[in-house]
Amino acid sequence: MEKHKIMHLVLASSSPYRRQLLERFGIPFKIHTPDVDETPMPEEGISAYTRRLSIAKARSAVHRHSAHLIIGSDLCGVCQNRFIGKPGNYDKAVEQLHFCSGKKVDFHTGLCVLDSRSGRHQYAEEVTHVHFRGMDDETIKRYVKRDQPYNCAGSIRGEQLGITMLEKIENQDPTALIGLPLIALALMLRQAGAVLP
Repeated sequence: MEKHKIMHLVLASSSPYRRQLLERFGIPFKIHTPDVDETPMPEEGISAYTRRLSIAKARSAVHRHSAHLIIGSDLCGVCQNRFIGKPGNYDKAVEQLHFCSGKKVDFHTGLCVLDSRSGRHQYAEEVTHVHFRGMDDETIKRYVKRDQPYNCAGSIRGEQLGITMLEKIENQDPTALIGLPLIALALMLRQAGAVLP
């Protein structure tokens, strides 16, 4: 794709958080809601899982967007060999936070940029180490009722009240924990011909 031309982008995600992050670049984009089974495969490690889903989400948009750069991303945590995904409801969020209390959770964010014209893709993975503070039952329930982090991996909405549940975050890109690592994405888009800024 030639430089200085408007990029034709598709974000293969229904996440409002990823949408807000991508808007920072000031490049118009379309939204595609991927229909991808997020069930882990037997013996699948966290890196393989986030890679598989990120690429699958991007590929799910190819049939509708034949001349676009398609962005797929997936975020999942792991703690003591247990996957930490989206809780989906109040009870699971409370249970998940009890499990994570006082522990370090490694959140892996996969990022795929797929050129639907050629079928070639770029891939990157960012790892964020999140240290949860020790939390009692009352604190956890109060937080979950207020923030309702049911669609957030780890039951933490880090860009809102969830930050109060943490002791420390270690990573190279703060946007990775929200679900779309913009530093890696900017590099991939520049390599594909975008001019940023």
